Amino acid sequence: MGAGRWIKRIAVGVVALLLLAVLALWFFLRGSLAQLDGKVTSAGLHGRVTVQRDDMGVPTVAGGNRLDVAYATGFVHAQDRFFQMDLLRRVAAGELAELFGAKALPLDRAHRLHRFRARAARALAALDPAGRELLQRYAAGVNDGVNALGTRPFEYALIGMAPRAWSADDSLLVIWAMYFDLQGSLEGRELARGWLRDHSTPEQLAFLLPEASRWDAPLDADGITAAPAPLPDSAPEWWGEPAPHDPDTVAASAWAGSVGSNNWAIAGSRSATGGAIVANDMHLGIKLPNTWYRMVLQIPEGSGGTRRVVGVTLPGAPVVVVGSNGRVAWSFTNSYGDHLDLIPANSDPSRPGHVELNGRWETPVRHAETILVKGEPAHTMQVSETSLGPIRESLSGRYAVHWIAHEPGLLNVKLTGLEHANSVDEALSIAQRSGIPAQNFVAGDASGQIGWTIAGPVPQRARPGVASTFPLKDAGDGWTGALPPAQVPVVRNPASGQLNTANSRQLAGSGAELLGDGGYDIGARTRQARDALLALGARSTERSVYGVMLDDRALFIDGWRQRALAVLDAQALEGQPRRAEAAKLLREQWGGRASVDSASYRFARAYMWSVYELLYGAANAELAKLGEGANAAAANRRWQAVVERLLDEQPAAWLPKRYASWRDFQLAAIDLTIADLGPNGAPLAAATWGQRNTAGIAHPIANAVPALRKWLSAPADQLPGDSHMPRVSGRGFGQSERLTVSPGKEEQGLFDMPGGQSGHPLSPFFLAGHAEWVRGTPLPLLPGAARHTLVFSN
Repeated sequence: MGAGRWIKRIAVGVVALLLLAVLALWFFLRGSLAQLDGKVTSAGLHGRVTVQRDDMGVPTVAGGNRLDVAYATGFVHAQDRFFQMDLLRRVAAGELAELFGAKALPLDRAHRLHRFRARAARALAALDPAGRELLQRYAAGVNDGVNALGTRPFEYALIGMAPRAWSADDSLLVIWAMYFDLQGSLEGRELARGWLRDHSTPEQLAFLLPEASRWDAPLDADGITAAPAPLPDSAPEWWGEPAPHDPDTVAASAWAGSVGSNNWAIAGSRSATGGAIVANDMHLGIKLPNTWYRMVLQIPEGSGGTRRVVGVTLPGAPVVVVGSNGRVAWSFTNSYGDHLDLIPANSDPSRPGHVELNGRWETPVRHAETILVKGEPAHTMQVSETSLGPIRESLSGRYAVHWIAHEPGLLNVKLTGLEHANSVDEALSIAQRSGIPAQNFVAGDASGQIGWTIAGPVPQRARPGVASTFPLKDAGDGWTGALPPAQVPVVRNPASGQLNTANSRQLAGSGAELLGDGGYDIGARTRQARDALLALGARSTERSVYGVMLDDRALFIDGWRQRALAVLDAQALEGQPRRAEAAKLLREQWGGRASVDSASYRFARAYMWSVYELLYGAANAELAKLGEGANAAAANRRWQAVVERLLDEQPAAWLPKRYASWRDFQLAAIDLTIADLGPNGAPLAAATWGQRNTAGIAHPIANAVPALRKWLSAPADQLPGDSHMPRVSGRGFGQSERLTVSPGKEEQGLFDMPGGQSGHPLSPFFLAGHAEWVRGTPLPLLPGAARHTLVFSN
């Protein structure tokens, strides 16, 4: 036989083996798809439970015992989303390197400092017996769900690992994962503010860190009337000093502080049907699968009836987080209160092994924390635990991190009480006692009542105020315990007939000091949403209220466009064709929205951030050395108000030394923007907002197995919207769901979210609903007709 024929046979054999390997992988991966139909037997059930799924995979779980419903919820969560659940508990516990290797060690080290894995066992023991049993039954369902799969979840097969069993206290780690998501920026903010305090006079600091802005739209007033701080006679030494220009760094700062949310409620006096209407879109990092998992729970009532609860759950917990129970609907946004203190930990060579905290010496308890690292030896880090939290080493000093998240007794599952709430007043009381990261809680009921409060623990301070938002210098500014629920502020049924929050300052009155400022948004988004809701008038419907979430009008950035045009006068354009191109773009192509085809919007927005870079660049270079995301924007999310005031008043003492006039400074910012958006002479009109704001939504495993990215990603959609408007969107963050409902009229409720129910790319439910989310086309909140039925029995 000739050599050619041998080569041909070998080639055919190789191709056949490759095909067999692909087929084997295909069937292996299909083996980890969720079971949709059939029967499941479990000895721990009290009775029969059914899980019916519609054609989008949305389950309705019905049972005669709440513990059985929790078990079935765990089962379906695990079969559709176990890897997501695993990542949540590992993020909280600092255990990601066990799956992903040394590249995850920096994040693991930062999170392991808090020792939440060890705290979880104590927190579980502190739960009331009913709450503990609920988590235990949920955990049993999770483990049975994973074990019932034909093969292990596909992610573990791809990375060569085995899934680890779920425990009841893992559900508490999921709550701590949300603490990191929602309050994880507090350390960096306080470090940044501490640096500014150390490098500014008190007068300069008061000017640079205003406590309110003209955009604020609090719940208890039209605005904030506090007088602005006087303009100091001199600027800090670091002000306006040059720093290396890095467009990527500026772009990263431009997305800083984007985690947030919108929620609002329209009272019955302004709805078409007389019942309240509640809407919520929570802004989070967006990936596949989506953060939320849609569900309907049919839960037994004490009277022998059944309560239907519809909304979104967080895989890892047996609770509907946002939704409606037929009588009350509820929603959340991050409250951005002051929930953490950095307390200087002083040392003395004459007292080795001791630290001084708030004037008292103590001996920290040292813990050796072992972090497992895939493919490498385990890594050990030492954690020094004090009575006021673990010690963090920073370039600016040593601090005890006193975070309310460290209090195990403040975690609970009392949010389940909302399943049976019959009025707004009941819901407000339940929310205030719930053990979750502190959130703005907005609710409405079927009778038309609406209300707001803070859900989750609020730190109690003897001296509430601004001082605690810096590393502490006085022990009296620190927090001790949680504010009693009776003292947590509440707003009920305002005369306007509406309530809305969007991560800015909630109150103008005395209650504001109780909450503290942990990084409030400047308020432009809140004000725009408030005014858009007022414009709906007295006959609001679910669809009109939902529509406000899609409002992408660029009211905030339009002010920066006008500033740019004002400086681009005939003198500035003479002999400057690129400036003339920018002026024409801003003048003639402005559509007034953050639309995907708008190069004008992108230029005006980038101009604002160029001004930021020229003023704060040197400070940010120093702040970056502190770590924890410290930068000037984190220290003061109202920095635009500071800069606007300077550009209006143009004080010579605050003009950066490199420029002859404020006009020259602004033109330098224009030129910097042109260089960034039109490099090498590229036309500015080609730099559209959609080109910049292109979604990069993917499954985390796509980074570990890049060859599969195509199958593990959503389309690279160009997205309208931005940070300072209700329609919040970015490359990897935005509206993680949109929900609008009038309690008792769930059939008219509306919903969409960026990913489907399943985390498995071979499932028809992997991207179900994604296209509707991109278009802003709502789907019915309630599932459709049942297409699949899974029955659980003992």
